[in-house]
Amino acid sequence: MGNRLSTITTRTGDDGTTGLGDGSRTRKDSLRVTAMGDVDELNSTIGLLVCENIPDDVSLEFVKIQHDLFDLGGALCIPGFNNLTEAQLIRLDECIAQHNESLPRLQEFILPGGSRASAVCHIARTVCRRAERSVVSLMQEEEVPALLQRYLNRLSDLLFVLGRVINRHNGQSDVCWKPGINKT
Repeated sequence: MGNRLSTITTRTGDDGTTGLGDGSRTRKDSLRVTAMGDVDELNSTIGLLVCENIPDDVSLEFVKIQHDLFDLGGALCIPGFNNLTEAQLIRLDECIAQHNESLPRLQEFILPGGSRASAVCHIARTVCRRAERSVVSLMQEEEVPALLQRYLNRLSDLLFVLGRVINRHNGQSDVCWKPGINKT
């Protein structure tokens, strides 16, 4: 990781290809680049979420997750490389258990919303699900560490739980789905 970008505009992508971390080039619409882009979008969405009114411990966890997502992106950017660890996945599991314990048991489905911060958390959750689908598609075509998909799967679960935690932090309750509410 010693190479840093000193020039942002390289013009090497003007032909519709992009460079990977191993020096190879691939099409910008390849499955690998799509997965990298979805993970990047997820990281940016979490960055937006950190700017919202959320508990301090949740904010700190989101910053850790942003670093994890750079590790995950690095694994996607360099075929055959992985710097995501099982410990990072275990940390998510522990965070889910810790926060879920403080929440009331779900009796029904909930809608994204309540507070703005919770709604942004649910947007991050849906972007995470898309990133996971992109990684699964890539795994069908190329060798990709299974840990990447597992991390994203667990992260989407955590984002759901934290959406509920954030609502409570902001004095909101879950927005419950009422089946058939709009039927005449």
